[in-house]
Amino acid sequence: MKKPFLSALGASLYIVIIVGVINAVTSALHGGGESILIPMVMLSLFVLSAAVMGFLFLYEPLLLLTENKKSEALAFFAKTVGIFACFVVLFALSLFLI
Repeated sequence: MKKPFLSALGASLYIVIIVGVINAVTSALHGGGESILIPMVMLSLFVLSAAVMGFLFLYEPLLLLTENKKSEALAFFAKTVGIFACFVVLFALSLFLI
């Protein structure tokens, strides 16, 4: 149970860090003109995020699959997604509490 929790926590912390950086950068550049760099950075961030999330969610289950441990791989993946869903619910609830 510890590894799926750490994977889900890592995904959640990654999101918090990225949002914090985006918030800091947009605050610093508030009032700057639109640029072609903005869509380039956003698309690059999307691709980077997909790669990081893919690693956090799929690396361990794929290792288990290569060891012919299908049920353990599915359980690990399901636990990681389930725990991450709990973080998403906490983030959503914090919208109403803050």
